[in-house]
Amino acid sequence: MRTGHLRRELWQRLTQERFDVAIVGGGINGAVAAAALSASGLKVVLLEKGDFASSTSQESSNLVWGGIKYLESYEFGLVWDLCRSRNELMRAYPDEVQELRFFTHLERGFRKPRFLVFLGAVLYWMMGRFVTRPPRLLSRKDIEAEEAIVNTSKSQGGLEYSDCFLRDNDARFVFHFIRRALRRGAAALNYASVQALGSLTEDDGKKGWKLGVKDLREGTLHELRAKVLINAGGPYADTLNQMAQIKSRHHHIFSKGVHLIVRRLTMSDKVLTFFADDGRLFFVIPMGARSCIGTTDTRVTALPAQVEAGDRRFILDNINKRLRLEQPLTEGDIIAERCGVRPLVVRGESQNLDAEDWVNLSRKHEIEVDRAHSQLTIFGGKLTDCLNIGREQLAAVRQLGLKPQDPGVWFGEGSPAVKHHFEEEAGRLGLDTIKSVGEGDLAQRLWRNYGEDAIRILELMHREPALKELIVASAPLVLAEASYMAEEEMVEGMEDFLRRRTRLALVVRREELAQSQGLYQACKILFGERADEEWERYFKASFHRQSQPLAVHP
Repeated sequence: MRTGHLRRELWQRLTQERFDVAIVGGGINGAVAAAALSASGLKVVLLEKGDFASSTSQESSNLVWGGIKYLESYEFGLVWDLCRSRNELMRAYPDEVQELRFFTHLERGFRKPRFLVFLGAVLYWMMGRFVTRPPRLLSRKDIEAEEAIVNTSKSQGGLEYSDCFLRDNDARFVFHFIRRALRRGAAALNYASVQALGSLTEDDGKKGWKLGVKDLREGTLHELRAKVLINAGGPYADTLNQMAQIKSRHHHIFSKGVHLIVRRLTMSDKVLTFFADDGRLFFVIPMGARSCIGTTDTRVTALPAQVEAGDRRFILDNINKRLRLEQPLTEGDIIAERCGVRPLVVRGESQNLDAEDWVNLSRKHEIEVDRAHSQLTIFGGKLTDCLNIGREQLAAVRQLGLKPQDPGVWFGEGSPAVKHHFEEEAGRLGLDTIKSVGEGDLAQRLWRNYGEDAIRILELMHREPALKELIVASAPLVLAEASYMAEEEMVEGMEDFLRRRTRLALVVRREELAQSQGLYQACKILFGERADEEWERYFKASFHRQSQPLAVHP
């Protein structure tokens, strides 16, 4: 398998080359840094201790939004910037980042009058440069006619406005940038744990860095050198700064967000938006053939965050109150759970925030540059603002003495001409006839997930027609994708494949996955001789977490 060869080549480069930039952290912040800096001609290495996007970046709500809720705390500058970033992502990724409507219900006694909330949505639309459809004011009768599932017994009406979402998976979106960085010559490695960090002085008198890195798959230790260190560790950024003996002005505190994924509750393509019992925004978000419900917003200190019984109760109680369901949702209806932390930026050491301070804490990111140590740290960050974070890092490394060139086009989908050619070839294979709820047809999803590389997947199907077979009957994923990933995407375990390169683990019950002959075939394609080992490792762990017996693979 080429994946093994690719990893070996990248590990060899670590000791053979002197890098301009070493990025620690393979979430969205690190991924855009690698894509932007490698496109600018710099020699870049990215190191991620788990899989790419395996922490905060895989636990989002999949929304790409301008932050309408920040209007209430008067963060107009943040909303203005996020709306501009959202619009740019819409233009750059027209198939993946798409507009959708938020159908918002307000109960009587809500802290703001309905018309005032509507005026806020109008202001939001204006700050969004009128790119999306305008908002609508909704009466109680409008809601009952258009979204009968909403419980209007305590309704004062509501409104509808537009924002955007990722049609597919947040982790898959992050991997777009990893793939671009690899194509531009970056060395991007998952399961590469930084064990030691040391500042050094180069021959020219400038500061640099020496990193001790462990290959968590092979157990081997490696050493590399770089002129500049970028800390893109997300929630672990403070820990990494401690290892590097960097004293920063900013720090993180953490808000835990939990989403539950259940059966599709409504065939509407709109996001149903409510205000939960604690006053926070609360969503029912379409996710293919499923619905994603949440989120919580709970301050935590321990990492990684865990879903607790109280989180499930909060989400289920809130949604059961606000929807007319034939049977209330219970824990037995949960197909999958998402749990991550939002790293929120605070300045200074003080973390003694009262409830009001916590609610109003800004979600802005900060990039702190330490010229004395040739290092920078990214604090906070949102998927919506990822392109700006990439640009800001280009500017920051210039402050540290590097000379990146104009990166040109370092993000976005493939060219329209290539897309047209792909669609013609996909039509000949009949892929445009394979459809599923919320996904569009298979050809559309392949283009969204792989861009111009989707043509290579078609070539695999042409050579081996058996690769057109679905991996799981209830999801539009084919064996050819596993074959492509085995060569190009550094899939090291079933969790990588099911949770991040695809979202199968989010939308298909484990019981169905464990009994899928197609998935077992994909496992053999991905892992070859160690397929049975990877299969048993994943499903034994998965079913142990669910306190259910281990299913036997086909």
